[in-house]
Amino acid sequence: MLTRRATLARLAGTALACAPVRIAAAAGIDLSPGQPGRVRAQRDPAAIARVTADARFARDGDFTVAVNPARFPFGGYATDTQTIIGSEPDMAQIIADALGRTLVIVPVAWADWPLGVTSGKYDAVIANVTVTEQRKEKFDFSTYRKDLLGFYVKSDNPLTIRQPQDVAGLRIIVSSGTNQEQILLRWNEQNRQAGLKPVEIQYYDDDVVLYLALESGRADAYLGPNALLSFNAARAGKTRLAGNFSGGWPVLAEIAVTTRKGAGLAEAITQAINTQIRSGSYAKALERWNLSAEAIAESRTNPPGLPRA
Repeated sequence: MLTRRATLARLAGTALACAPVRIAAAAGIDLSPGQPGRVRAQRDPAAIARVTADARFARDGDFTVAVNPARFPFGGYATDTQTIIGSEPDMAQIIADALGRTLVIVPVAWADWPLGVTSGKYDAVIANVTVTEQRKEKFDFSTYRKDLLGFYVKSDNPLTIRQPQDVAGLRIIVSSGTNQEQILLRWNEQNRQAGLKPVEIQYYDDDVVLYLALESGRADAYLGPNALLSFNAARAGKTRLAGNFSGGWPVLAEIAVTTRKGAGLAEAITQAINTQIRSGSYAKALERWNLSAEAIAESRTNPPGLPRA
């Protein structure tokens, strides 16, 4: 059970996440296999020292990481259709560099990562995995991003959404059956009870039709996972961020590098990420994929996760 102090701390973190963040320039996203702009890191003796004596890597000298190459910006195939690139491979690269190991990327279906981690097939998975209390029973976590949702609007729309009251009377697109839909419905009910105008919720099965609705003015905003919508905004240049909030609202949710419970790697990875946060390499790695809004101030090992449903 969360203490009142812990709850307030999480809510404070959520409030910070709500501040709109400037969208990076659209022209900077490179999908080439060479990735000349990929950020690299220096060897980090402090991180290496935190690898426990009984830790065993999947391959000598390597840091083997599972990535789900299903969707940018997280991971996908470059223009040669063979090389896996994306924000998650970039994060894996600076951690591997810090640990003094060669990065090996293993493509994996998202549903298969738990078995691969527990069996030792790979050392870690970096695939947009959120820290939850249930997952902490089997895995260790080193946080590296906030888990954010985002409201995106037409690029010339001045609308800003920072609190539940701001959605009153708006026409908002959301996907049915998602976490974000449940949050929006709770906000709408809260507003309705306060005497505010209801939200007109719109559902679309086709992304093309969805964005046409947004660009034509038939909808005011689209609510979805921030990373995916941010990437689309950067590439197409037709939408912009109107507001962020935690994917676990009102609880702060974080994305983490996931390793086998007790594998002896989590503290080393956390140290490696914190060194890169201080050096600025971490921020540059996120900026490449328009994910600066999801940056954290400090990596933590096994922080409080989303509570059990």
